[in-house]
Amino acid sequence: MAGAGLLAGAAFGFVIARVASGYLDELKMPGALPVIVAAFVLLGAAVVASMLPAARAARVDVIQALRSK
Repeated sequence: MAGAGLLAGAAFGFVIARVASGYLDELKMPGALPVIVAAFVLLGAAVVASMLPAARAARVDVIQALRSK
């Protein structure tokens, strides 16, 4: 899910930057390296943020959780 959001955001950002560069002469397109680095940082944050709830959920006994309700 985070990967799809990163791809859509990067594509939308490049389109907006192209449109804006037509109106603003001094606006320069960002290189690929900053976009790739930012994507990996955001993807890493998403992985770390999802590991804590997943680890907590993995410790729960399924049968006990189903019977508790």
